[in-house]
Amino acid sequence: MAGEVVEAIPLTKDANGVYRVGGSRVTFDVIVRAFNVGATPEEIAQDFPTLQLSDVYQVIGYYLKHSSELAEYFERRSRDEQELVQAHEEEWSPRGLRERLLARRKSQ
Repeated sequence: MAGEVVEAIPLTKDANGVYRVGGSRVTFDVIVRAFNVGATPEEIAQDFPTLQLSDVYQVIGYYLKHSSELAEYFERRSRDEQELVQAHEEEWSPRGLRERLLARRKSQ
């Protein structure tokens, strides 16, 4: 009987507790979000050229197998994203963007 082949899931946790895929800067939640809105692994790999298709398949499989265990992680990431957007809402708003850019240009 041959020995069992076990491969590690291509996820690494950064200093902020965010999972990145396949040694890239692409986050696990971005991949899962794309998959959940109907993107295929091939489409996801095409959208993120730093990812390998096999890594995308592996992390989606991991997500599908462990989705209930990962729910808290994805909820935390969603809260963090909402807080970041709210904290920078005015700065990132397209309203007044032209004026802000012109003011920045004059100050340089």
